[in-house]
Amino acid sequence: MPAGEVTLSDEVHDGPGRGGLPGLRELRNNEVVKKVGGAARGAAQEQTTGERRTRTRVARSILNHGPSTAAALAERLGLTQAAVRRHLDALVAENMVEPREQRVYGSRGRGRPAKVFALTDCGRDAFDQAYDQLAADALRWIAQSAGGGADGQAAVSAFARARVAAQAERYRAIVDAAAPEDRTRALARALSADGYAATASAAPPQLRAGGAPGPAGEQLCQHHCPVAHTAEQFPQLCEAEAEVFSTLLGTHVQRLATIAHGDGVCTTFVPRSHQPPAQPGTPGSARTADPAPAPPVQAPPKAARARHATQTSESPATSGTSGRNPA
Repeated sequence: MPAGEVTLSDEVHDGPGRGGLPGLRELRNNEVVKKVGGAARGAAQEQTTGERRTRTRVARSILNHGPSTAAALAERLGLTQAAVRRHLDALVAENMVEPREQRVYGSRGRGRPAKVFALTDCGRDAFDQAYDQLAADALRWIAQSAGGGADGQAAVSAFARARVAAQAERYRAIVDAAAPEDRTRALARALSADGYAATASAAPPQLRAGGAPGPAGEQLCQHHCPVAHTAEQFPQLCEAEAEVFSTLLGTHVQRLATIAHGDGVCTTFVPRSHQPPAQPGTPGSARTADPAPAPPVQAPPKAARARHATQTSESPATSGTSGRNPA
């Protein structure tokens, strides 16, 4: 082979390919691409985190100072009005703030008033609230006003039942309209509409003591509890809710776990009270009801013997009184 001549194998593995295409080594060298891609993703995450922090600053400024214009927010936060408006648009899309017409006191100048942005109820809930503490203080006052002890606990239980009574009435129409085998799922949908994020599914097989199979049923799971912090101190709230479930579903239910006790999900076991109809051809499907028992064949002789025994037992008394004056 002449000196300086390069074979096709050397060309593919060591040098550039034909027409200036990269060789195999260069094609396999994608470490730079990986590093560039990782850096791009990291920069995107940092940008998203930074935007979220700035958006929170905008919302908190509205919380601290009340409804504000974009110009006022930009001046307080040291941002441009364009940047503030971009964050306000995102907060409006998330239902955290809402635009309003600014109230003008006194004489009004020419032109439309500036638009202000105020926090919604959802936006206020995103910040620290004392609702749980307020509810706990109210329940504690109810218990103390009832005299404390067992009477106080009974008063809290009565309040808990009254609280869920109105909720149960709203659920009753939804549950009653469903087929018996779909009522647990209907209750889960009603709970989800109230923010409990509830689901219903078949319960895993349970075993009784000794290994005997337990009853079949369903699991009603609530992945969110709006009163979890208060229920930690007053479990009567959970007990009243379970009683409502039992009433609505028409069967005894069993609470297996609660978020208030540190579990991840509130789980309620609902035994399956309905039985599927028997399929044709299966044992027992042909018989719908037990036949009425046939009348006894020896009924007349038995009745005759009973009458004869009665007459025999009464004959001494009759003979003892015969011939006597009743008076």
